Parts: sequence; structure tokens; C-alpha cells
Amino acid sequence: MTGGFVALFLSTVVNKVDRKGRVSVPAGMRAALSTQPFQGIVAFRSFRSPAIEGWSIDLLNRLADSLDEMELFSETRDDLASAIFADAHQLPFDGEGRIVLPEALAQHAGITTDAAFVGRGDTFQIWNPATFEAHAEKARERVKNQAMLPRLRRPAPDRNGEGA
Repeated sequence: MTGGFVALFLSTVVNKVDRKGRVSVPAGMRAALSTQPFQGIVAFRSFRSPAIEGWSIDLLNRLADSLDEMELFSETRDDLASAIFADAHQLPFDGEGRIVLPEALAQHAGITTDAAFVGRGDTFQIWNPATFEAHAEKARERVKNQAMLPRLRRPAPDRNGEGA
């Protein structure tokens, strides 16, 4: 781990995917990952959406630590390991801040010519832009109709892991 620093992913940025499957990771997301021991992203198919989940290596390590709390050969642990770890790809940044999207991941998300990088706090997702816009519109409508508001922790630690 990196001393408590939590990467924070914000905004939605759409970038072109070239013929070789390379796409630039937005500068803000690369900056959020700059303190990570692996200079790239960990990506796997979302099992809730037609999207690619994007995580830092530190967050994946935290998940691995959490699985260590589960019964070694339990069905739940096996399912989580198969759904996430067996499907995960470490995608290093090239010299221009690009990654190569594996075909299976791109196909799952319906990504061909453009990719929308969508910040989700401590994770992000990569979507087909049109599919994400439809998803986001439905999510905004649900939030509006249900007046959903998260409960904030008090005191709120800053994103560098230090107390308020």
C-alpha cells in the first residue's frame, strides 16, 4: 500500500480508440494513479454493467486482503476470485499514457472507436459512450426520484489519508 493515499477518480472523459486497441487514459486519472507501485490500471469485466471496471493495484490488493478473511475453499470466495481476479488484466501505461484494451474487455463493453472513462470515486469504469449516457440518464432519474443522499462520515479524512 502507499501509506493510506486513496486514488480519487472524477469526471467523464471520452477518448478515441485506435486500430490497435490503444486508448489514452485521461491525465487526471493517470495523476491519481501516479503514486501506485504499478504504473497502469487493473481492468476486468463489470458483472453489473456492460462496462470495464478500472482499479488501482492498491485497491485490488485490498480486495485480496479481504478475501483472506473468508474461508479458503468457500464457494463465495471462489466465485469472487473467479469473477474478479481470474478476469483481471494489468494494463501498463505506454510512454504516451495509453493502455491496450484486451479484446474480451472491449467486446464486453461494446467499445470500438471511442471509450468513456467514468470516474466513480475510488474506482472508474470504461464504457461505450452512448451506452454510458443512457445509463447515466437513468441513474440521475433514480437519484432524483428517490432523493438519495449518502451519509457523510464525520470528521471526513482528506484523500491523503490524514485526519481533518
